[in-house]
Amino acid sequence: MRVLDATVETVGPDGATRSIPIAQFHRLPGDTPHIETVLTPGELITAVTLPKPLGGAQIYRKVRDRASYAFALVSVAAVVQRDGSGCVALGGVAHQPWRVEAAEAEMPRGAKAVTAQLLAGANPTHDNAFKLTLAERTLGAVLAEAKG
Repeated sequence: MRVLDATVETVGPDGATRSIPIAQFHRLPGDTPHIETVLTPGELITAVTLPKPLGGAQIYRKVRDRASYAFALVSVAAVVQRDGSGCVALGGVAHQPWRVEAAEAEMPRGAKAVTAQLLAGANPTHDNAFKLTLAERTLGAVLAEAKG
């Protein structure tokens, strides 16, 4: 939903409604790691709205330890246009779906160029540093699939 720029529609306990762009829906942990979204107490999600389709190839790839409903080690959602341009978001690498629009300008240059921008400044631990390479390889597979 992040790569498609969805909007989350909500209603509060007082009946007030709001529309939250998905880019603003998830919070980084900061001083309150137990609060993951901008929802207020008692606020409910009533709908998720997607904008008009972007065209191009829309691909989602999830890499996990086992074939069941395991959490993603890394996931890639991308919309790739015929000219190689597009947009991309990663899952499993941060506390929120990770999208850096500036990295998307590198899409025609390939996965290595995109992930260099997308993951610039990442501070992996010893236990999750493998995700940097996994994200690049998964994005490479998605871009190859989009080319047909």
